[in-house]
Amino acid sequence: MFRMTLSAVALAGAVAIPTFAVADMHEQPGDIVDIAAGNETFSTLVAAVTAAGLVDTLKGEGPFTVFAPTDEAFAALPEGTVEALLEDIPTLTAILTYHVVPGTVMSTDLEDGMMAETVNGASVTIGVGETVTVDGANVIQADIEASNGVIHVIDAVILPE
Repeated sequence: MFRMTLSAVALAGAVAIPTFAVADMHEQPGDIVDIAAGNETFSTLVAAVTAAGLVDTLKGEGPFTVFAPTDEAFAALPEGTVEALLEDIPTLTAILTYHVVPGTVMSTDLEDGMMAETVNGASVTIGVGETVTVDGANVIQADIEASNGVIHVIDAVILPE
C-alpha cells in the first residue's frame, strides 16, 4: 500500500511529554501502534489511525518514521476539524500518511532544510536550529524506538498542500 522509498530524515528534540520506556530492557519494544496506544497523549491519533484503517499497515514490518501529533496538537485545529476528518476517510488518510516517512530515520540523520518524501507522495521540510521542526511543527520528543520504526512527537498536525 505504501510506496517504499528510503528518505533520510530524523529529528532531535527536547523531552516535553512523558517519556516512553520498556519495562524490561531486554524486551523488544512494541510496534508503532502499540506504543502510541499505550500512551494517553496519542488517543486522538490512535482513533484517527483506526478510523482510516491504517492500524494493520502501521503494525506491519515497516520500517516507518512517524511524526506523531499529540492530543493537544489535534485540539489546536479549528473546532469541528477532527470530527469532520473522521467522516472524510480519504482526506484523513492523506493527512495521516503525510505524517509517515518510509524507513527508520533517527535524529542523528538530520540536516537543516532537508526534504523527506512521505508515504502520501508529498515531502516535508525539516528545520534544524534552536529547535527541530517538521513543516513548522516543533519536535518535542525524538527517537522513540519501536519494533518497526521510530516515533518523533510533534506539537502540531501537519497538512499536505
